[in-house]
Amino acid sequence: MTPDDLLFTKEHEWLRVSGDTATIGISAHAQKELGDIVYIELPKPGMKFKSGESFGNVESVKAVSELFMPVSGEVIEINEELGASPESINEDPYGAGWMIQIRLLSPDETSDLMSAEEYDEFTKEKEE
Repeated sequence: MTPDDLLFTKEHEWLRVSGDTATIGISAHAQKELGDIVYIELPKPGMKFKSGESFGNVESVKAVSELFMPVSGEVIEINEELGASPESINEDPYGAGWMIQIRLLSPDETSDLMSAEEYDEFTKEKEE
């Protein structure tokens, strides 16, 4: 079920790498745990973040959760559609629900992330 072209963090963010850029969002597991997402706060293009730094917030009917940068990068684009349709994150977390695109500043940091298979195991253990 989890797309195998993605990398994941323990905080449930995903990363899809394409050359020196990457797209970031939250996993299907995370959006399910959060419930209906009603608001999202994203950074402005041009902002730089180190791996592990908070880059925004997602608000659901249950809670407000910070979003954490999976790898160091500079924001080059945000998903403007989420401002009007934050529910896209619930409906299509790996497609229309993407959040930001970044230029990778330290591509080697991706080696610290989990594969889709490792992430599925990680979330399965959490549920037990």
